Amino acid sequence: MRYSYFKPIDDLSNFVDRFWHYEGYEAAHLTERILPLGTIELVINLQQDELRIYDVEKPGRCKKLSGSVISGAYDRGFISDTEEETFIMGVHFRPGGAFPFLDVTVDELANTHIDLETLWGHGAIRLRNRLCEAQSPIERFQLLHVALLKHVFRYHEHHYAVSQALDVFSMPYTNSLIRDLAKEVGLSQRRFIQVFKSEVGMKPKLFSRIQRFNQTRVFLEENTVSDWAAFSINQGYFDQSHMIREFNEFSGLSPMHFIRNQNRLHLDGTTIKPNHLPNI
Repeated sequence: MRYSYFKPIDDLSNFVDRFWHYEGYEAAHLTERILPLGTIELVINLQQDELRIYDVEKPGRCKKLSGSVISGAYDRGFISDTEEETFIMGVHFRPGGAFPFLDVTVDELANTHIDLETLWGHGAIRLRNRLCEAQSPIERFQLLHVALLKHVFRYHEHHYAVSQALDVFSMPYTNSLIRDLAKEVGLSQRRFIQVFKSEVGMKPKLFSRIQRFNQTRVFLEENTVSDWAAFSINQGYFDQSHMIREFNEFSGLSPMHFIRNQNRLHLDGTTIKPNHLPNI
């Protein structure tokens, strides 16, 4: 499998984490469960003009889309079809990074995928055709970079309250109360929730919980835990049972199950990964 990525260094770097591209991805499993990150992704299938997305609660429910989609911010993730990920690329936006490039408020895209053509019109079809015709990942990254700059629908700068909140939520072991954050930025709690949701795609409390879950998940992938009660509190949970409930809600696994099966995380033939990128 050939995997490559590109990190922008211009103004896009404040909103785009990376452009990514992989070819020849052959998974031993039919589907992959994508864990929630609180972020939005642009995904383009370069092999066939189709992507299939399944509901984690009802895996038999399949949504068929075109080969170019926007993946909204999910709170429980979703299931993708690995057969359609053999030759694929996309844009992994930073938290709250997609809103300048979409002519809708991003909370309208929560927990769903939508054809890029619905948002960008026929230009989305032309873009995919040009990406398929391109001869190298670098050429495709350049095309996608230009396409984003052509689709800036609103001034690409966060509301000051959103920027400050994202900085707080990115810090480890944060358990900030939303009312306190709203007070710090000088907004009513209702207004703070409104502006955060319109740029990030979900309410700040849910986003904070997902960030804490992913910080915990990454720690467990790299470290050994001996005292689970103390670890839970140090991660910002009320207690161990609280951490287990959150882990089950966002991944479908308990923390211990996750540790025992990391690098081969299977749920009824489905592996788990934190975003559309392959497990590499």
